[in-house]
Amino acid sequence: MTGGDRRSAAGAEPYRGELAVGLGLRPDLSAERILAVLAEVFPGQRIACLATLDRRAGEPGPRDAAAMLGVPLYGYSVERLARVLVPNPSERVAAALGIPGVAEAAALLAGTGPVLVPRQVVGGVVVAAAAAHG
Repeated sequence: MTGGDRRSAAGAEPYRGELAVGLGLRPDLSAERILAVLAEVFPGQRIACLATLDRRAGEPGPRDAAAMLGVPLYGYSVERLARVLVPNPSERVAAALGIPGVAEAAALLAGTGPVLVPRQVVGGVVVAAAAAHG
């Protein structure tokens, strides 16, 4: 999936509701970088919330990105993320944190599931999305 044509693997139209976006982030990533990736991956989509690992949610980059979007930022513990069955596990996350994934798991916890936008890595930021509550 590239450019502005965001379609599911099955070729369906892009999701029209609000998205709960999960983020897998390196430490100290800037809000500007996070927002640039969100604009690239979710052009024209309504983002209802951001969600990530609790230790990343406490950093300025994700906090500022959520504030600039005017949405809440949810942080989940490794233990809570580990309990979520993700469709696209990450070997890298498994090696680093001992869990199957962050972005998809966080999106599923923050949203209503299932994963609408599978895990993608763009410029060192991992993103995934599920339907938002409500």
